[in-house]
Amino acid sequence: MSLRDGRACGPLVGIAAMVERAMREIVLPTVHAMKAEGVPYKGVLYAGLMITAEGPKLIEYNVRFGDPECQVLMLRLMSDLVPALLACCDGMLKNFDLRWYPDAALTVVMAAKGYPGNYAKGSAIDGLDAAAAVDGVEIFHAGTIVKDGAILANGGRVLNVCALGKTVTEAQARAYAAVERIKWPEGFYRRDIGWQAVARERNL
Repeated sequence: MSLRDGRACGPLVGIAAMVERAMREIVLPTVHAMKAEGVPYKGVLYAGLMITAEGPKLIEYNVRFGDPECQVLMLRLMSDLVPALLACCDGMLKNFDLRWYPDAALTVVMAAKGYPGNYAKGSAIDGLDAAAAVDGVEIFHAGTIVKDGAILANGGRVLNVCALGKTVTEAQARAYAAVERIKWPEGFYRRDIGWQAVARERNL
């Protein structure tokens, strides 16, 4: 489930309550209705939500992981994912226990200028090795190609710069440290990723 904020979320207990409400009002009714119609759903059900002043609103469902959302999960996943997927197919997921690393994970998406509208392809991206050398950082290529030995942008969302840390604050610092090493004048990224979680950590 992806929560896209339309307002400030408040303390951690408020987020837990919002997740519970989204499950109760949106996700579980969907799953129960599919079962009642004789087509029980098995697999990844990715709900894209906008959190508004009136509560969670459904934007879309996908029957797959979202890329950035999946990447932070995979960095934290201690268990093998394949047995979990097989248990899901066999209807045995309730008896399956996934193990997770305690670290926080955060992703900063680097996109081509103009995205999500018109954007140019073919601009060169340098500094990836230096960026990947930052402790705890993993860089996923979402829209790149290799041409004549150079890495070029070939999409809208081009790079996902992910980082692990003992806290969200540490993961955020590592991710942005890596982003700053990437030389790509035709790219851009948000500078506020994780700010609410960082603020919560400072207030604990």
